[in-house]
Amino acid sequence: MKSIVTLSIGLILFLGISQAQNSTSLYDRPHIEVTGQSERLIVPDEIYVSITLKEKETGKNKLTISEQESHLKKALQEINVPLDRLSVSNAQADYIQVKWSKSEVIAQSQYELKLSTAEQVALVFNKLDSLDAYNSYISKVSHSRIKELQKEVEIEAIVNAKNKATYLLEAIGQQTGTALVINRSKSIRPLQGVMIESRANQSNYTAATPSKVKTAIGFKKIKLESVMQVVFEIQ
Repeated sequence: MKSIVTLSIGLILFLGISQAQNSTSLYDRPHIEVTGQSERLIVPDEIYVSITLKEKETGKNKLTISEQESHLKKALQEINVPLDRLSVSNAQADYIQVKWSKSEVIAQSQYELKLSTAEQVALVFNKLDSLDAYNSYISKVSHSRIKELQKEVEIEAIVNAKNKATYLLEAIGQQTGTALVINRSKSIRPLQGVMIESRANQSNYTAATPSKVKTAIGFKKIKLESVMQVVFEIQ
């Protein structure tokens, strides 16, 4: 058993030393270390609106969730928003007790609506305002090609790193060789607080209270960034 343990420890030490030597040998070669950066601003084309409908009294009658949902769907059709963009967020309606001292409860249901333009958002919120929907807000934004676009930004960053190494080495009559080490970092910065900007008067509307939003609006862009730190061998 002692010989096996000794052999195992010896093998681990050998591998550790070997890997350290290989790692060190990379930097023992003539090399240049550069950083390439790239960024891109994109307009979101996936805008998710959270809508809550709640039972309410209208005179002597009660306006049910089902009736309000029908009114909502009709309003969406009027502004040419496909109904398949609307989905129920919760599996069934929630029930809220009106007063702890009473057994009376009211129902509410939450929906998610996926839109693609700021103009659609403005039209939808105006409709929700006219329907007196209980609550609505923009829950998140994204882009349908965000992964593909992030990949393009990363490629631009590493190409920029290679170009930088090339022109620096050409200045002293040398050439860029093999990439020895590549460290990548990426960043996607979505809208903070999801603000809506009015182009008409340059004022801001918070996503939490977007009633009567102007039609001339636009979202702040999503920022994609990539930084590539690359070590190239000098030929």
